[in-house]
Amino acid sequence: MNTDTSPETRFDYLIVGAGIVGLATAWQLLRRHPGARIAVLDKEADVAWHQSGHNSGVLHAGIYYKPGSLKARLCIAGKRELEAFAQERGIPYRRCGKLIVAIESRELASMAALAQRAKDNGIEDVEDIGPERLRELEPAVTGLRALHSHGTGVIDFRAVAHALAGDIEAGGGAVLTGRRVTAIRELADEVVIATPGGEVRARFVITCAGLHSDRIAAMTGHRDGIHIVPMRGDYYTLTADAAARIRALIYPVPDPRYPFLGVHFTRTVHDDVHAGPNAVLAFAREGYRVSDVSARDMLELAGFPGFYRMALAHGATGAGEFVRDLSRRAFANALRRYIPDLGDGDLIFGPSGVRAQAVDRRGRFLDDFSFGGSGRVLHVRNAPSPAATASLAIGGHLAAEAERRFQAS
Repeated sequence: MNTDTSPETRFDYLIVGAGIVGLATAWQLLRRHPGARIAVLDKEADVAWHQSGHNSGVLHAGIYYKPGSLKARLCIAGKRELEAFAQERGIPYRRCGKLIVAIESRELASMAALAQRAKDNGIEDVEDIGPERLRELEPAVTGLRALHSHGTGVIDFRAVAHALAGDIEAGGGAVLTGRRVTAIRELADEVVIATPGGEVRARFVITCAGLHSDRIAAMTGHRDGIHIVPMRGDYYTLTADAAARIRALIYPVPDPRYPFLGVHFTRTVHDDVHAGPNAVLAFAREGYRVSDVSARDMLELAGFPGFYRMALAHGATGAGEFVRDLSRRAFANALRRYIPDLGDGDLIFGPSGVRAQAVDRRGRFLDDFSFGGSGRVLHVRNAPSPAATASLAIGGHLAAEAERRFQAS
């Protein structure tokens, strides 16, 4: 990656954000327009610095998402594309399967609705299984019934991001790291991006700024009441003895009120097992530890009316998440619903991530992928999970949308 001032400061397409969605967008544009001058700009020293490099590495099959939504369509297509990409480049991945486990009878109706949603989304390799088959697949797990998603898998998304960056540079594009965007100015025939290292100009700009997507959009005058609320998720890593009891992926039946999937077990492509994440308010947009606090981020949040409405609606659930965040025993108790003999000592505090949760002024979580902008600038406003799984399909969608908008400008 190039951290120095590039001799080339004018591009056809400029992508702001070198997470997996930004890189996939540049990669798709280069495939459509070989020889075009394309660059990806990021403030960090390397690609996939935040959400793309701090996730569970799960390749989602598309079970959870509303039929016909962008999430459903792009997740299913993107998983297929990403598996082919990984196969071509020798990036390790595997279809290990996932169990969505119902512990209580009240969860069975939601599980049945998930099975119907999977069917509506055209996902055929999802099986409703009873406790006997559940014990065959995961002997340590207790549950009434489960959905077995045969096609769910795991991959290293950071490795994918680096492979995309390598392809971009090999194709004549540029990945310019260490370039913080401080202002965006749209002119009649180009967009000017200001950075501490100097201006960069492009005919068209696509922003994929993740945790800072609302701030970057505001630089172009797009203030639509959407605010990023950072949600930290902590994981525990299981000890070797405890990890040996888990074969693949074990998930709860999700609460339909929330965009989070709940605390789960993930055997990664590197063969360690993570348990988590929880979901608590982060005190900084890049706050990976409870001690990380940003005065700017908290003041902005305090001035956002949607935050108080969100807190009022979900305060009780949030309080429970904070208890689990502060107490390993409380976290372990949540995990023991699925693996009863899991001990507190089986958990080693592990990695964490921060999710860019978009919230509107009414305090509602934005669930689907959302894109906006006008003129020569296109913004990714909301790209939560399964954005990593869907990244190549999102990139293709954005490339097509950019071509349509930009040809009309």
